[in-house]
Amino acid sequence: MTGWFSFLHGEATAGDVLALRRVEEVLRDAGIAHDVVWSPGFRADALHLPDVDPAAYSHLVFVCGPAHGPQIEELHRRFAHCVRIAVGVSVVDAGSPAVTGFDRVLARDAAGAPPSLDLAARAPALPARPVVAVVLTHGQHEYGAQRRHEEVAGALTRWLAGKDCARLELETRLDAHDWRLCGTPAQLEAVLSRLDLVVTDRLHGLVLALRAGTPVLAVDPVAGGAKVTAQARACGWPALVAAEALGTDALERWWRWCLADGREAARRIGARFRADRETDGADGLVAALGARPADRPDAGPRRRVPS
Repeated sequence: MTGWFSFLHGEATAGDVLALRRVEEVLRDAGIAHDVVWSPGFRADALHLPDVDPAAYSHLVFVCGPAHGPQIEELHRRFAHCVRIAVGVSVVDAGSPAVTGFDRVLARDAAGAPPSLDLAARAPALPARPVVAVVLTHGQHEYGAQRRHEEVAGALTRWLAGKDCARLELETRLDAHDWRLCGTPAQLEAVLSRLDLVVTDRLHGLVLALRAGTPVLAVDPVAGGAKVTAQARACGWPALVAAEALGTDALERWWRWCLADGREAARRIGARFRADRETDGADGLVAALGARPADRPDAGPRRRVPS
């Protein structure tokens, strides 16, 4: 079993791998033994083309993608004695050696023939995985020697790379001209509200996720704790790791909590925010605007305040 996911300089796309799973399911149901060849760049511990003895096989199956190019032509040369079948492929040039080398082509699409359903559409059902946004900052130089931002970002991203989840990099920075970024707070909140978890070392990563009712695994990137720690306390949110205590055990413990009890805890905090039962600095602003400086008994007439 081969495909573009088998070549050293090919690529493994989600569609190609799901197409492979569909074909494997059919072969298993038919009781047909098979091996899958993977690119060493994608799966280093699997069977690779240089390790395959063509004489050990009777058939070669090529799955998905375009049936075109020198890599496929090389397969025909190496496995010349095998029955060679392409399944779920696009036929770009029916006369190319890559296509004519197959004994049978079960095309997904080809000129002059009706298209068939892509193999990935009927692949076996997949287990649910959490969708996790990652919101990190590499700035905040005002903290000087207390900054641990690079170390925190490195540790978090290495740990997340090993988690079986769908990762989504997010920015709280808004930009009306960059299509990759949200242009309004409402757009960002629409994303946050649909997530299972946010992992962040940013104050607003914490606050905006809780406002949307989404649990947060927060890390304070400042030694000794700074605004992220203070804000977690103000919000009543427990899933906080200090930069000095950042390790797999702490991250795993809060990961499990966030995806279990933390879901309801975050919903309660978000509802509390929306119920307007909290106090913040703005509640004292009007009184502060009416105050006069202590060293200026007569500050003159009130002026309009820019906001």
